[in-house]
Amino acid sequence: MTDLRLDGEVAVITGAGGNPGLGRSYALLLASRGAKVVVNDLGVGPDGRNRRAASAELVVQEILAQGGEAIADQHSVAEEDSARAVVQTALDAWGKVDILVNNAGVAILAEFDEISAADIEKVLRVHLFGTIWMCRAAWPHMVESGGGRIINITSGALAGNRYVSIYGAAKGGIVSLTRALAIEGADVGIKANAVGPAGETGALQLLSNMQNPPPELVAPLIAVLAHPDCSASGRYFESAAGRTVLRCWSESRGYINPELTPEDLRDHLDEVMDMTDHVLVADPLENEYSNIIDRKPYQPA
Repeated sequence: MTDLRLDGEVAVITGAGGNPGLGRSYALLLASRGAKVVVNDLGVGPDGRNRRAASAELVVQEILAQGGEAIADQHSVAEEDSARAVVQTALDAWGKVDILVNNAGVAILAEFDEISAADIEKVLRVHLFGTIWMCRAAWPHMVESGGGRIINITSGALAGNRYVSIYGAAKGGIVSLTRALAIEGADVGIKANAVGPAGETGALQLLSNMQNPPPELVAPLIAVLAHPDCSASGRYFESAAGRTVLRCWSESRGYINPELTPEDLRDHLDEVMDMTDHVLVADPLENEYSNIIDRKPYQPA
C-alpha cells in the first residue's frame, strides 16, 4: 500500500492556530505528507474575545521542527479584502494555491433570544461570510491552474442544537454553498466538499464541560479530500473518533393531489411525514435539477 502524499501541493488552512484545535491537526498532517501550508489564524481565540489566544506562528514552528514547510498568516477571513490577503500569502510564497480548508470560526453559546446582535453578526461574518470570501479569493487562482480542492468545515449543529441556533444556521449555509460550488467547479476542475468534525478544541474547553475525541482523528479525512486523486465532490461528511460517514438528505414519498386544498393536505399530513419508504435526494452532481435555471444576463448591483 502506497502512502498518501501531497508533495508540492500548497494548502491554505484557516483558523489553524489553536492548541488543541482541529485546524492545527489538519495543518500538521498535511505538512507531514509533503504539503506546503499557510497556517492562518487571527490569534484572538475560539470565542473571538482573546480569552484563550491562538497562534499561527507556534503551529508553523511545530511544522518546521518536524521537517515540514509552512508560513503563518494573521489576516481575518471575515472581510473580502482580508480574505484575499490570506490567499495572497500563499501566492507570494509558492505561486499557487491547490487546497483550501475553511476551518476558521468562533464559538458563542447562547439561547436564541439571549445572543446579542453583535455576536450574531460575528458568527455569520466569520463562519458563513468567511467561507464565502475565502472561496472567492482562491477560486480564480484554482481555475487558472486547472483545478483545486475546497474543504469547507461545517457542523452537525446544522441539524439543530440548543445554544447554537446562529452557528447552526451559518453551518447549514456552508453545506449549501459547498454543493453549489461542486456544480460550478465541475466545469473547471475544482472539487468542493463539506466536513462536519468533532474533536477536542480550545473552544469546547473554554465554553463547555464536554469531553471530545482527539482532533487528530478527523485529519485523515481532510488529507484524503485534499488529494488530487480524490473524486468526491459536493458531499457532506461527518467525522469523529475515527468514524467517518457520508451524510445525505432524504424525502418522503409524500402525497399527491393535482387539485390540492388546505383541507385535503391537512387530512393527509401524516402521509406526507411518513418516512417509511423515503428516498435519497440526489447529490448535486447527479441531480437533474441542478442546472435547470435559465437565467438572464447578470446585472451587478
